Amino acid sequence: MMAPPFPDVVRTGRDTMISRQSFIFTIGFDGDTAVVDKRAKAKYGRYSTMELAQAGFFRAAYASAVFEERPEELKSFLDYYNSLAGTAYSPADDVTRLFGVAKEKTVKTIEL
Repeated sequence: MMAPPFPDVVRTGRDTMISRQSFIFTIGFDGDTAVVDKRAKAKYGRYSTMELAQAGFFRAAYASAVFEERPEELKSFLDYYNSLAGTAYSPADDVTRLFGVAKEKTVKTIEL
């Protein structure tokens, strides 16, 4: 049996998305292909949102919270980030611009 062409793809209902680990360590795009930091993904890909934040990976932690789509997880991350940064972001704020993270339907990845 052949391996699927994109083993890093998550299928949920009608939506198709790359895996959480690839999403949180995407460093850019080449056309419609997500470019993923292979080393960071391998080393930190299994960390929870808060573990990523506590390790100082704020962009990856925010991406994790966005991927999970759980409001309480996003709030916990923002509370932690605000306590360290002296800011007052809330889930209602457009924090997407701060961290440069937006959820896109991407199915192809390349790891560098």
